[in-house]
Amino acid sequence: MAAVFTVFFFSSGLQAQDGAKLFKQNCAVCHVSHGDQKLTGPGLKGVFDRAPKGDWLTKWVLNSEKVIKSGDAYANKIYGENGKAAMTVFEGQLSPKDIEAVLAFIKAPAPVAVVAPNASTAQSGEPVQNGGSIEPLYLLLGVLIILAILLVALRSVRTSLQNTSNRVEGKDELPDVTFWQEVKNWISGNRRLVGVLSIILIFVGMKSCWDACYNIGVYYNYRTQVGYKPEQPIKFSHKVHAGDNEIACQYCHNSVEKSRHAGIPTVNVCMNCHKGITTGPQYQGVEIGKIYAAAGFDVKTGTYDNSKQNPLRWIKVHNLPDHVYFNHSQHVVVGQVACATCHGDLKTMTVAEQKAPLTMKWCIECHRQTEVSMQGNAYYDRLHKALKEKYAGQYDVKFTVDKIGGLECTKCHY
Repeated sequence: MAAVFTVFFFSSGLQAQDGAKLFKQNCAVCHVSHGDQKLTGPGLKGVFDRAPKGDWLTKWVLNSEKVIKSGDAYANKIYGENGKAAMTVFEGQLSPKDIEAVLAFIKAPAPVAVVAPNASTAQSGEPVQNGGSIEPLYLLLGVLIILAILLVALRSVRTSLQNTSNRVEGKDELPDVTFWQEVKNWISGNRRLVGVLSIILIFVGMKSCWDACYNIGVYYNYRTQVGYKPEQPIKFSHKVHAGDNEIACQYCHNSVEKSRHAGIPTVNVCMNCHKGITTGPQYQGVEIGKIYAAAGFDVKTGTYDNSKQNPLRWIKVHNLPDHVYFNHSQHVVVGQVACATCHGDLKTMTVAEQKAPLTMKWCIECHRQTEVSMQGNAYYDRLHKALKEKYAGQYDVKFTVDKIGGLECTKCHY
């Protein structure tokens, strides 16, 4: 009997796990499993109370088109309410048992998650939840206040007890000394200890100030800008997007292959994914809520309000002087230069930081060392053949960028 129960228990857990996986793979793009937020389709919270009983939901998920064509009243009702958007037909792709597992996952209690703030919350300045975490500064301030209250209370208790003891022994009561006068007296009697503590606090404060200034981009190499990483309006992590999720650079910087500028992504690009992804691994829904505020997007209704839009003002990290001409498409497409060559390995950076000096000397050295990529390019094949014939037996050199005018002043300064 115990063995049968054990098999049933673990098989039920496996079914729930499969249901979560199947929902994520097939349904999460259009539906929220345990909420009422509308994505492409409605939120599934309370769906078992709304939908007809029996195996109606299984039939609906497998082939909604068939249920609609059958004349089912409820099917046609929700089909009309959702703009007659066709639902994916899963018949042949998922089995009835798969659908049962998905429905069991939806029926299970909602997982503990932080609700992403909607646009109105982010714009109004109301506090938003951040997974219950407390800023270290506020925590320290709270501890100091509590300690100060305890210190005052204990001082009063100590004075009362000492005066009581003095009265019993026939001694005079303690003189009425203010708290700050007592502190001064203690400092006068413990100068060495106070001196050591003051030095420690000064060094800790200097280190904290240094780190804070560096994190907001105040401290860096002012000649080359290396180390510059300003605080952005949204705490965007390249590591999460380009590293963990392997999103191509060109998806967000979509003009890098077509223009001299790589392009800064608009909030519309962010919303392509974050209309459905409402929480993140580090800041939960707080930073994503700022995207919704910029787009004028209401999470619960899934609608946009153009009057509430507030474009994001990203801070440029890699800056070149105005008299310098640099073409991204020329380097990325023709030269086949990897993004990391100039920008560093952004896949490992939480905050985008300038890693290369981007000085004239740095660019010239790169042009002198980088060989021209000629494979599959008829123009370079013909040019390379001509140069080999011209310098046959004279030089044994690499065909680098400087050989094709990469050091000419007017290439970069016009």
